[in-house]
Amino acid sequence: MSKNFYITTAIAYANGAPHLGHAYEAILTDVMARFKRLDGYNTFFMTGMDEHGEKVATTAEKNGMSPRAFTDTIAEKFTALDDRMNVSYDRFIRTTEEAHYKASQTLWEEIAKNGDIYVDAYAGWYSVRDESYFGEDELTTDGAGKKFAPSGAEVVWKEEPSYFFRLSAYTQKLLDLYESNPDFIEPASRRNEILAFVKQEGGLKDLSISRTTFDWGVPVPNDPKHVMYVWLDALTNYITGIGYPDTSSENYKNFWPADVHVIGKDITRFHAIYWPAFLMAAKLPLPKKIFAHGFINVDGQKMSKSLGNVVSPGDLLDMYGVDQTRYFLMREIPHGQDGNFSHEQAVLRINSDLANSLGNLAQRTLSQIAKNCGGAVPAPGPLTDEDRELLESAQVKMIESVRGEFEKFHIHRAIEDIMRVAYDANAYIDKQAPWALKKTDVPRMETVLYVLAEVIRCLAIIMQPITPEAAAKMLDQLSIPANARGFDTLNAAHAIKAGTTLPAPTGVFPRMATETETAKQANA
Repeated sequence: MSKNFYITTAIAYANGAPHLGHAYEAILTDVMARFKRLDGYNTFFMTGMDEHGEKVATTAEKNGMSPRAFTDTIAEKFTALDDRMNVSYDRFIRTTEEAHYKASQTLWEEIAKNGDIYVDAYAGWYSVRDESYFGEDELTTDGAGKKFAPSGAEVVWKEEPSYFFRLSAYTQKLLDLYESNPDFIEPASRRNEILAFVKQEGGLKDLSISRTTFDWGVPVPNDPKHVMYVWLDALTNYITGIGYPDTSSENYKNFWPADVHVIGKDITRFHAIYWPAFLMAAKLPLPKKIFAHGFINVDGQKMSKSLGNVVSPGDLLDMYGVDQTRYFLMREIPHGQDGNFSHEQAVLRINSDLANSLGNLAQRTLSQIAKNCGGAVPAPGPLTDEDRELLESAQVKMIESVRGEFEKFHIHRAIEDIMRVAYDANAYIDKQAPWALKKTDVPRMETVLYVLAEVIRCLAIIMQPITPEAAAKMLDQLSIPANARGFDTLNAAHAIKAGTTLPAPTGVFPRMATETETAKQANA
C-alpha cells in the first residue's frame, strides 16, 4: 500500500512581488516535500496565488491595469522565483481559475445546507491590508484618532449587507479539536495563542463572508451582487488543487486530508480557526496539521523599507547561489521561530558547513581515489572498529535521527545531525591520513578511501532535499544511478560497489570570500 503525503504553502497574496518570507516558506515546504518523496511517499506539493479581494483590485487600479492583468504579472514573478529556487511544486494554483470558482461555490453551498450561512448587515472596523474586520478591543489609536489593527494597518469603519458564517456555533467544537489533537497547531506558542483567542469571553463571533462594495472575487451562489470574502475563497484552494468538488477523484482520495499546511505565523488564526470550522460545516475531513513558521529579521531587526534593510530573494540567490541560500535558511531558522539573516553569518555558515566540511571532504576523498586508485572505487579490506562505527553512523543512524527530526519539522536539527556525520568523516580522514598510507600500507589506504566514498554517498543522498543541485553533482561524481538515490538505499546492502569507475572530481561547494578578505583583495 502506497504512503501518501500532501503538503501546501499558504497561497501568496497577489498585491506585490515576492519577498524573503515567501522564499523561506517555499523552500521550507519544498525541503519537506522532497524528503517525503525520497522516503517513499507518494507526495503532492501545492503552492500558488490568492488573487481576489479589495486590496488587489485597488492596487491594480493604481497601476492602470485590470485586476486579472495585474495578477498575471505577479503570478509570473512568483513562479519564476519558485523555479529559480528549485521549488518542486506539483501544482501552482491560482484562485482565478474556473476550477477554483466551482470549488468555492460548492463549498459555500455545502455550508449553507448545514444552516451555517445567513444574510445580515455588517458594521465594523475593517483593514484593507489584512482583508479582515477587527474588534474594538483589538485596535490601537494614535494621537490623531486613527485606529490600527494588530498588524499596524489602518482600519476604517465599514457598513454593508453581508452573508455571515455561524462561527460562534463552532467555539466548543474547535476547542475539542485542539484538545483531542494537541499537534494540530504547531509550534506550541501558536497553539497557545489560538486557544486564548477561541476561549475569549463570549466565544467566537460570527464571520462576515461576503462583500458588495467591490466585484473582484468569486460570486456568491444565487446572489451575484455579493462576492465571497477573501478567506473563504482563498482557503478553499487547498481542496480545489486536488480535485474538489469531485471527491471521487484519484487525487482527492489520495491526498485529502492534507498532512500539513505550512503558513506564516501572521495568518494562523485564519487557518487554525476559520478553515477547520468551514470544513466541519461542510462535513469534510480536517487537515492533520497547521505549521506556522516565524519571520526573518535582518541583522537582528525586522525588515522595513524605512530602515533600508529589505533583502530580496533574488539578491540572496545572486550573492550565495541557490543551494547555499536554501541551506542557510534551513540551517539558521529554528522550528517555528523567527530567524535572523546577516551576511557575515551566511558566509560563515556556507564556508564552515558546505565548503570546508562537506565539499572539502568529497574533494579530498575523490581526488585521492582518482590519483591513487586509477579513478575507480577501491575494494575494502578488513574493517576496523573505527571504520564500522563511521559506516553505521552514515548508513543506519543518520537517516533514523534525521527522519525523526523532519517529522517534528525540526529541520535545523536534522541538518545538525547530517553535519555531525560530515565532521566525523573529516576527523576520520585526518586521523587515517590515506595520503600517508599510500607509502606504508596500500590495502589500508584503499579501505579508508572506500569507507569515505560510502559515507559521502550517504551524505549526498540525505542532502538532496536541502541542496538538490549540489547533492546530485556529488552523486554523479560517485556514479550513483538516478534510480539508486532514494532513502531506501541508505544501508549496507546498497553500498557503493568496488570497481565502479568515477569521473574526474570537481568542486561542488566553492568557498566564499569574507568581507575582510574582499577588502584586502581590493586594497592589494
